[in-house]
Amino acid sequence: MRNDPYAQYNFLLEIDGLTSAGFTEVGGITMESEIIEYREGSEAARARKLPGMLKFGNITLKRGYTQNRELWEWRKTTLRGMTERKAGAIILLDEAREPQLRWEFREGWISKYEGPALNSTANEAAIESIEIVVEEVELVD
Repeated sequence: MRNDPYAQYNFLLEIDGLTSAGFTEVGGITMESEIIEYREGSEAARARKLPGMLKFGNITLKRGYTQNRELWEWRKTTLRGMTERKAGAIILLDEAREPQLRWEFREGWISKYEGPALNSTANEAAIESIEIVVEEVELVD
């Protein structure tokens, strides 16, 4: 049985209550623990390193701009002081488009929205970008 790595272009995105699709790029799936250095007075002059608070990176999504305004409407909830939090998942697919890996996030809200860069001499799709702040990300079975 071959154990080839999965292709990075084959993924799905689920966000509670949104039907938005067609994302070209997802990034920022990061998790880290802060380090607490600790030393007891009776120990040698070296620090113990203990795991501290968990931190989760902002998830960045990019897609071709369309008439679908769901992401902008979600962003407006924060602009108007009524932030709507959502859960979601990023799902990596194999060559047969079967789900293989799933990162789930919770308590997400859009902290940044970037409209397309416009250039009359370019021949590229207009891309919009958002950053979703999350309180937790987990790779689930």
